[in-house]
Amino acid sequence: MEFANLVVASAMRRAGLDAWIPEGEGKWSLPLQFLPAGAGWVELMRLDPGVRVGLHRHTGEVHALNLAGERRLNDGRVLRAGDYVYEPAGNVDWWEATGKERLLVHVVVKGSVEYLGAHHSVLQRIDTADRIADYHRHCAAIGRRPHELV
Repeated sequence: MEFANLVVASAMRRAGLDAWIPEGEGKWSLPLQFLPAGAGWVELMRLDPGVRVGLHRHTGEVHALNLAGERRLNDGRVLRAGDYVYEPAGNVDWWEATGKERLLVHVVVKGSVEYLGAHHSVLQRIDTADRIADYHRHCAAIGRRPHELV
C-alpha cells in the first residue's frame, strides 16, 4: 500500500487537488491525463469494498492495473494488486470491489463509457469532455484553478 500512497500523492499534486473527486457512494476518481482530441482519459479510481460498477460498454479499449485492493469481474476472475486487464472496444461488463481494503485502479479509457439498462439500452454515456467538465466543476467547488491535464 505504500507504493499506492506515493502514486496517489503524486497524482494529487499533478491535478492540483488535495482530495479525491467524489462520484457516488464509495466511489472516487482522480484525473491524471485527458487524451488529445477527446480520445479518452487516464485516471485513478478508488472504491470501497462492496461498491459495484454497473453494466457498461466501452466504445474504445481500456487498460486497467490494480494498485491496491481487489475486484471481482463479472466473469468471476478476482484481480489483486499488480493484476492487469485489457478490455477491447465493445467490451460489456460489470465489476465490484471486494475484500477488506479500498480498491485503487489505474485506468486508461479510450473512447467513451456507456452505462447500460435493459436490453443494453444506453442510460448514460461518459466521454472525455464529460470527465474534463467533472474535473473543472470539482475544482470550482473547492476554489481551485484546474491544471492543464492534456
